[in-house]
Amino acid sequence: MLKVPIQKGDYVLIDYVAKVKETGEIIDLTKEDVAKEARFYREDGIYEPQLVIVGEGWVLEGLDEALTQMEVGEEKTVEIPPEKAFGERDPSKVRTVPARELARRGITPRLGARIEFDGRLGLVRSIGGGRVILDFNHPLAGHSIVYEVKVVSKIEGNEDKVLELLHRRFRRIPKDRFKIKLEENVLDIEVPEEAFTLEDLQYAKRGLVIDIQRYMPQIQAVRFHETYTIKKSEAPASQEP
Repeated sequence: MLKVPIQKGDYVLIDYVAKVKETGEIIDLTKEDVAKEARFYREDGIYEPQLVIVGEGWVLEGLDEALTQMEVGEEKTVEIPPEKAFGERDPSKVRTVPARELARRGITPRLGARIEFDGRLGLVRSIGGGRVILDFNHPLAGHSIVYEVKVVSKIEGNEDKVLELLHRRFRRIPKDRFKIKLEENVLDIEVPEEAFTLEDLQYAKRGLVIDIQRYMPQIQAVRFHETYTIKKSEAPASQEP
């Protein structure tokens, strides 16, 4: 079997299960069967291989590096230390705040809740003595993360890459519902009708254009086409006198 090594800049689809090393707690995954077995499943979740452009920071630094040492079809268990995952815990990010200050801002702290304070999200670590201790570290800071990862495939060809970038922005719309044509550095995209009612349609389109500009600079223009089919009701049959 021909080995296909992964390099920086490659478009790959990966399957993975990510866990906290110390507790075994699942924090993210792409596999529906594992999600159901581990009671991690959500009805509104999307379970499918995830697109990664290797080296672009779409995944944790440690996983990004590990992918460049893998091949298409390979499965590997990767242990990522805190400094290449969510960072080490920083004591300076733990603050003691007067409870009355939170009350003045209309904030009611609850132990274990995450609240916004001075534009940052903090975890309420303790409450007592008129003081609240807020921890602004990432919840997984200081933890090693273990990935069970498989490189499912490598995306070749500009049109296939565009389809994957599209699907990244329109996750709930099947890829084959989009029709694309790339000619003379102009990309034409026929948007399917089921996407018209998406609340974030314009945001998704704008996000795709930014992706194209950054990752496929040879494309100079993107044109979206939206065709609305007008369904005419049948005229009532005429009645003879």
